[in-house]
Amino acid sequence: MFRLLFTKRFLPLFLTQFLGAFNDNFFKSALMMLITYRLGDEAGLDSRILVNAAAGVFILPFFIFAAPASDLADKYDRSDLMRWVKFAEIIIMSGAALGFWLNNVWLLMCVLFMMGAQSAFFSPAKYSILPQHLHESELIAGNGLIQMGTYLAILTGTISGGLLILRESGIYLVGFGAVSIAFAGWLSSMLIPPTKPINPDIRVSFNIYSRTLEMFRDVMPMRQVFGSMLAISWFWLVGATFLAQFPTYARLILGADESVATSFLAIFSCGIAAGSMACDAILKGNITAKYVPASAYGIAIASVLLWLVSDRPPVDMNAPVIGAWEFFTNPANFMIIACLFMIAFCGGLYIVPLYAVMQNKAPESKVSGVIACSNISDSIFMAGSAVFASVLISLGVSIPEIFLSMGPATFIIGLLVSRL
Repeated sequence: MFRLLFTKRFLPLFLTQFLGAFNDNFFKSALMMLITYRLGDEAGLDSRILVNAAAGVFILPFFIFAAPASDLADKYDRSDLMRWVKFAEIIIMSGAALGFWLNNVWLLMCVLFMMGAQSAFFSPAKYSILPQHLHESELIAGNGLIQMGTYLAILTGTISGGLLILRESGIYLVGFGAVSIAFAGWLSSMLIPPTKPINPDIRVSFNIYSRTLEMFRDVMPMRQVFGSMLAISWFWLVGATFLAQFPTYARLILGADESVATSFLAIFSCGIAAGSMACDAILKGNITAKYVPASAYGIAIASVLLWLVSDRPPVDMNAPVIGAWEFFTNPANFMIIACLFMIAFCGGLYIVPLYAVMQNKAPESKVSGVIACSNISDSIFMAGSAVFASVLISLGVSIPEIFLSMGPATFIIGLLVSRL
């Protein structure tokens, strides 16, 4: 699969995607840290509320701009569209640098909304250009590399932004870094080979409600495509559920500090990257969802095992917390590490074939619309994850029991996917 990284038709796209995902999470992580430790108090607002509001501000553009993003991806050369979006990112990140310099939380929230908007416009072009640049036998490998790069970018971007922003002169380092990364992404986008516009005569619609309904009406009759889209969204729900609970799980269940929670993010990201890379070797380039149910069962079993190995005496909140070294050298924690890696590894095996099925089974003129609908569906499921976890916690359900709930539910999803 790595031979694609040495081709001009894939490498520039991979680099552009990686840098974009890195910058999204670099900026978001820095902003969340700054809100938590400084800007929230200075604005006279509860930092917890502001952090949750920021998450919503980033997701909102995926609902608003899904329809015009899909139309633009069909109307113009998709490589040109990605270059326009990446150039816009330079301007947006310049606004972020100004916001950090001014310590203005409201300007930074506006920048976060704009970052979500540019991601919303980039996503349909990114996924729908793959079938134009890759042979059918390369779609599994291409999607595997994209997913691998995305999660490694999420990991490195999140850690880098969080570590840098609270250092002395951190606001300047993050501001300069965000603009530089955006500029590098624009340069790499310049090398993406051109493509033929799919429908140059299409009228770009900004009637969000009616156009979005029209896109979903187009997708729903495509049984394999629509089923794959919903199955992908379920993966995002599961992933969001686990990632959101890692800090609380580490502190309240394991008595560990934030370095352990960050390590869990690293394990999860590397597991998904490994599973994504393994897809091409297992499927040998064949576009099929036949192993997706088995991957869902793997996620389900590992989730139940994680609940079992998390059954521990209550943590003494007055006792010193343990760090990453102490946690990872304790044999009692090896099963937790193995379960988290297995959930993520099976997740990589699960999601990559589904993306390839969507791209391959949808008519060429509908691929960008399918991706736009998928973005909306993913956002709804991730928001649902937050609501679901909040309700369970308010009812007194423990974090390990939330993990347990993902097991039977994902097993049922596996049974449903087997019908594809």
